[in-house]
Parts: sequence; C-alpha cells; structure tokens
Amino acid sequence: MRKVTAGLFHALDGVVEAPNQFQFDSFDADLGGMLGAIMGRVDTVLMGRVGYQEWAGYWPQATADGDFADFINGVPKFVASDTLSGPLEWNNARLIEGDMLDFVRTLKAGPGGEISAMGGISLVRQLLFAGLLDELTLITHPVVAGSGRPLFEKGDPVTRLTLLGSQHTEKGNVVSTYGLRG
Repeated sequence: MRKVTAGLFHALDGVVEAPNQFQFDSFDADLGGMLGAIMGRVDTVLMGRVGYQEWAGYWPQATADGDFADFINGVPKFVASDTLSGPLEWNNARLIEGDMLDFVRTLKAGPGGEISAMGGISLVRQLLFAGLLDELTLITHPVVAGSGRPLFEKGDPVTRLTLLGSQHTEKGNVVSTYGLRG
C-alpha cells in the first residue's frame, strides 16, 4: 500500500498559511537536502484548489528555480475542488472526480511511490482527520508569524500522533515527522 504524506512550513505560533511570508530567511542547505530526499520518494501530488491556483500561477514559468520546479512541473498532480472545472492547464494536473477521500483510498491501494499532499491546508486536515494521512511533517521555522491560518483549530477532534523522527538544521529549523496512531 502506498503512503500518503504531507509537509508544511510552520511558524512557532502555529501558522502554516503563506509560509512565503516567514520561511525564506531560515531556509538552509540542511533543509534543502531533507526536502530533496522527500521529492525523491514522491511520484504523485494531491493539491487543494487554493494551493493549485497559487502554484499553477507561478511554477510553470519558474523553470529556472531548480530541482523543485522540475519536480512539481513534471509530477502527476490531482486537484480536489468543488469549484474548478477541467481540463486543468498546468502540466500533468487533473481534477479529482467524485469523492476526494474515496479517490485517495483507491490511489493509495494502487501501485506507485509516495503520495504527497502539497499546497492545501484544508486538504491536509481532511486527510488527517479521515485517517488517510500516514505521515505529517512540520517544518518549524524559528519565527513568530503573527497572523495567518494555523493547521489546527478550536474544536478539532482529538487525534493522537506518534513522533517518527525529528531533526534540526543549521539555521534552527526543526523538522518533525509524525505518524497517525492506529
């Protein structure tokens, strides 16, 4: 069975929204190496509508941005949205038809490498609380963002996670990977 993972840039105050506002000055070679290793395992990406629209407006033209641009432009991308209609314009992107959670269950049961949820706070939340997310990696930057959406909200169900591993980088980022307790 394939593994479904997600990784989010995370501020000390819990903010995961708009990491471009707080993470670039603490991005370092250690973190780049860790993210490169993750890209090497992923062969399918899940995206939410908001993340898809933001990324599709940038990454197809950002070919000079190196390894991540090559990865994200080439990898198959499945987009969860109730408002977009297909076909989607970004290379290798298509809408998920029908129930998103059923689609992920089917995808997970099929052949292939790791499936990664990228560019979607709501998508990551849905996968986590449905028990479909195998690993959640929080890349905590040494910054207080001050405003923005957190990953977890008041009233979320109690969800037990197990720490699978934790590393820190030269610039003080803490990369913690959690697994869903069975």
